[in-house]
Amino acid sequence: MERKLNNKTLAILKPDCVKKNLIGKVVTLIQNAGFKVSAMKMVKLTSDAAKGFYAIHNGKPFFNDLITYMTSGPCVPIALEKDNAVEDFRKLIGATDPAKAAEGTIRKLYADSIQENIVHGSDSDENAAIEISHFFSRKEILDINGF
Repeated sequence: MERKLNNKTLAILKPDCVKKNLIGKVVTLIQNAGFKVSAMKMVKLTSDAAKGFYAIHNGKPFFNDLITYMTSGPCVPIALEKDNAVEDFRKLIGATDPAKAAEGTIRKLYADSIQENIVHGSDSDENAAIEISHFFSRKEILDINGF
C-alpha cells in the first residue's frame, strides 16, 4: 500500500551543522517539538545532486556559492512527520538570516550566517513531497505511527 507524504517535511542538517558536531542537539530540538523521524541518513552531495535539489535557485546570484557550500561536507536529510509539519518546522528553524531569527529557534541558537544557517526546511507541502523523494525512496520512509 502506497503511503502519502502529507504532514511530512524535509529537514537537511547542512554541512556546517555536521562540521560543528550539532546533529544530536538539533535532532533533539526537532523531536522535542513533536516531530517524528521517519527516515534519516548522512550523505555527501555531488555537485549535480545539489544543483538538482536547488534548481529553483538556478540563475540567482547566490546559486554557485550555495552549491559549493552544500557539497563542502556531509549533510543529514531527515523526513519528518507531524500535523502541520511544514509550517511548524519553519517556525522551529527560524528566519534564514540568524540575526533576524526568533529567540530559541534552531538558526538563532546555532547558525553563523545567511548561507551557513545549519538547516533546510521545506517551504510547502508540495515541495516537501518532492524534496523527500529526492533523498528517500518510499521503502525508506518508515511508518513510525505504529510504535
